[in-house]
Amino acid sequence: MASCGWWGSIEDGGHEDPPFTYINGTEKDPSRWGYLNPEWAACSRGNLQSPIDLSPGTALISPLLGKQKMDYKPAPAVIVSRGHDITVKWNGDAGHIVIDGTRFNLLQCHWHSPTEHSFGGTRYEIELHVVHQSAHGHIAVIGILYKYGGPDPFLDKVNVTK
Repeated sequence: MASCGWWGSIEDGGHEDPPFTYINGTEKDPSRWGYLNPEWAACSRGNLQSPIDLSPGTALISPLLGKQKMDYKPAPAVIVSRGHDITVKWNGDAGHIVIDGTRFNLLQCHWHSPTEHSFGGTRYEIELHVVHQSAHGHIAVIGILYKYGGPDPFLDKVNVTK
Protein backbone atom coordinates (compact mmCIF):
# COMPACT_ATOMS: atom_id res chain seq x y z
CA MET A 1 0.00 0.00 0.00
CA ALA A 2 2.97 2.34 0.28
CA SER A 3 2.54 3.37 -3.36
CA CYS A 4 -1.11 4.27 -2.86
CA GLY A 5 -1.07 8.03 -2.44
CA TRP A 6 -4.04 10.33 -2.92
CA TRP A 7 -5.10 13.93 -2.59
CA GLY A 8 -8.56 14.79 -1.40
CA SER A 9 -10.96 16.59 0.85
CA ILE A 10 -12.93 15.71 3.96
CA GLU A 11 -16.70 15.28 4.16
CA ASP A 12 -18.62 14.82 7.37
CA GLY A 13 -21.10 12.02 6.84
CA GLY A 14 -22.77 12.76 10.16
CA HIS A 15 -22.12 11.67 13.67
CA GLU A 16 -25.31 9.80 14.46
CA ASP A 17 -25.08 6.69 16.58
CA PRO A 18 -23.66 3.91 14.41
CA PRO A 19 -26.34 1.51 13.15
CA PHE A 20 -24.36 -1.49 14.48
CA THR A 21 -21.33 -2.33 16.60
CA TYR A 22 -18.63 -4.99 16.69
CA ILE A 23 -18.73 -5.12 20.49
CA ASN A 24 -20.39 -8.30 21.78
CA GLY A 25 -23.02 -8.01 24.50
CA THR A 26 -24.48 -4.73 23.24
CA GLU A 27 -27.91 -4.07 21.69
CA LYS A 28 -26.34 -3.73 18.21
CA ASP A 29 -23.69 -6.47 18.40
CA PRO A 30 -22.98 -8.91 15.51
CA SER A 31 -25.41 -11.54 16.83
CA ARG A 32 -28.26 -9.02 16.33
CA TRP A 33 -27.26 -7.51 12.95
CA GLY A 34 -29.82 -9.56 11.00
CA TYR A 35 -32.63 -7.99 13.03
CA LEU A 36 -31.45 -4.36 13.02
CA ASN A 37 -32.21 -3.69 9.36
CA PRO A 38 -34.28 -5.77 6.89
CA GLU A 39 -31.46 -5.41 4.33
CA TRP A 40 -29.12 -7.24 6.73
CA ALA A 41 -31.34 -10.33 7.19
CA ALA A 42 -28.64 -12.58 5.68
CA CYS A 43 -26.47 -11.81 8.70
CA SER A 44 -28.77 -13.96 10.86
CA ARG A 45 -29.12 -16.82 8.34
CA GLY A 46 -25.73 -17.24 6.69
CA ASN A 47 -22.58 -19.10 7.53
CA LEU A 48 -19.30 -17.22 7.87
CA GLN A 49 -21.07 -13.87 7.74
CA SER A 50 -19.12 -10.83 8.81
CA PRO A 51 -17.65 -10.53 11.34
CA ILE A 52 -15.69 -13.76 11.04
CA ASP A 53 -13.40 -15.30 13.64
CA LEU A 54 -10.52 -16.60 11.52
CA SER A 55 -9.18 -19.53 13.48
CA PRO A 56 -7.09 -22.52 12.47
CA GLY A 57 -9.48 -24.74 10.52
CA THR A 58 -11.89 -21.96 9.43
CA ALA A 59 -9.60 -20.15 7.00
CA LEU A 60 -7.97 -21.91 4.09
CA ILE A 61 -5.11 -20.62 1.97
CA SER A 62 -5.68 -21.42 -1.69
CA PRO A 63 -2.47 -22.02 -3.64
CA LEU A 64 -4.54 -21.74 -6.85
CA LEU A 65 -4.95 -17.96 -6.53
CA GLY A 66 -1.32 -17.16 -7.22
CA LYS A 67 0.28 -13.88 -6.21
CA GLN A 68 -1.74 -10.68 -6.09
CA LYS A 69 -0.43 -8.03 -8.45
CA MET A 70 -1.09 -4.51 -7.16
CA ASP A 71 -0.79 -1.38 -9.29
CA TYR A 72 -2.08 1.58 -7.29
CA LYS A 73 -1.55 5.23 -8.19
CA PRO A 74 -2.41 8.67 -6.82
CA ALA A 75 -5.92 9.90 -7.62
CA PRO A 76 -8.34 12.52 -6.23
CA ALA A 77 -10.37 11.24 -3.30
CA VAL A 78 -12.77 12.25 -0.54
CA ILE A 79 -12.62 11.18 3.11
CA VAL A 80 -16.03 10.50 4.65
CA SER A 81 -16.82 9.82 8.29
CA ARG A 82 -19.79 7.45 8.31
CA GLY A 83 -19.97 7.23 12.11
CA HIS A 84 -18.97 3.56 12.28
CA ASP A 85 -15.89 3.96 10.06
CA ILE A 86 -13.74 6.39 8.10
CA THR A 87 -13.87 5.91 4.31
CA VAL A 88 -11.66 7.10 1.47
CA LYS A 89 -13.55 7.12 -1.87
CA TRP A 90 -11.44 7.62 -4.98
CA ASN A 91 -12.73 9.73 -7.88
CA GLY A 92 -11.19 8.37 -11.04
CA ASP A 93 -8.61 5.70 -11.70
CA ALA A 94 -6.69 4.92 -8.50
CA GLY A 95 -5.25 1.70 -9.87
CA HIS A 96 -6.11 -1.94 -9.52
CA ILE A 97 -5.18 -5.36 -8.26
CA VAL A 98 -5.04 -8.58 -10.30
CA ILE A 99 -6.17 -11.78 -8.57
CA ASP A 100 -6.12 -15.09 -10.44
CA GLY A 101 -5.95 -13.21 -13.75
CA THR A 102 -8.94 -10.94 -13.01
CA ARG A 103 -8.48 -7.19 -12.75
CA PHE A 104 -10.27 -5.47 -9.84
CA ASN A 105 -10.30 -1.65 -9.82
CA LEU A 106 -9.73 0.17 -6.53
CA LEU A 107 -12.96 1.83 -5.35
CA GLN A 108 -12.50 2.78 -1.71
CA CYS A 109 -10.98 1.82 1.58
CA HIS A 110 -12.32 2.13 5.09
CA TRP A 111 -11.04 1.63 8.61
CA HIS A 112 -12.90 -0.12 11.45
CA SER A 113 -12.02 0.25 15.11
CA PRO A 114 -12.03 -2.20 16.74
CA THR A 115 -11.40 -4.69 13.94
CA GLU A 116 -14.40 -6.23 12.22
CA HIS A 117 -12.87 -9.70 12.16
CA SER A 118 -11.01 -11.54 14.89
CA PHE A 119 -8.23 -14.10 14.82
CA GLY A 120 -8.59 -16.94 17.30
CA GLY A 121 -11.02 -14.76 19.28
CA THR A 122 -8.66 -11.76 19.40
CA ARG A 123 -9.68 -8.41 17.92
CA TYR A 124 -7.02 -5.87 16.97
CA GLU A 125 -7.14 -2.10 17.29
CA ILE A 126 -7.87 -1.19 13.66
CA GLU A 127 -8.70 -3.03 10.43
CA LEU A 128 -8.38 -1.56 6.93
CA HIS A 129 -10.55 -2.90 4.10
CA VAL A 130 -9.33 -2.05 0.59
CA VAL A 131 -12.35 -2.56 -1.70
CA HIS A 132 -12.04 -3.39 -5.40
CA GLN A 133 -14.53 -4.27 -8.16
CA SER A 134 -14.10 -6.21 -11.42
CA ALA A 135 -15.69 -5.27 -14.75
CA HIS A 136 -18.26 -8.01 -14.06
CA GLY A 137 -19.23 -6.49 -10.69
CA HIS A 138 -17.38 -8.98 -8.48
CA ILE A 139 -15.92 -7.54 -5.29
CA ALA A 140 -12.46 -8.26 -3.85
CA VAL A 141 -11.62 -6.93 -0.39
CA ILE A 142 -8.13 -6.97 1.07
CA GLY A 143 -8.06 -6.78 4.89
CA ILE A 144 -5.09 -5.36 6.79
CA LEU A 145 -4.86 -5.38 10.58
CA TYR A 146 -3.16 -2.63 12.56
CA LYS A 147 -1.54 -2.67 15.95
CA TYR A 148 -0.74 0.64 17.58
CA GLY A 149 2.90 1.48 17.03
CA GLY A 150 5.14 3.41 14.68
CA PRO A 151 4.14 5.44 11.63
CA ASP A 152 2.28 3.73 8.79
CA PRO A 153 3.78 4.28 5.30
CA PHE A 154 0.32 4.40 3.66
CA LEU A 155 -1.08 6.98 6.05
CA ASP A 156 2.10 9.06 5.75
CA LYS A 157 1.29 9.62 2.04
CA VAL A 158 -2.12 11.18 2.73
CA ASN A 159 -2.32 14.88 1.80
CA VAL A 160 -5.61 16.39 3.00
CA THR A 161 -7.14 19.69 1.90
CA LYS A 162 -10.32 21.20 3.27
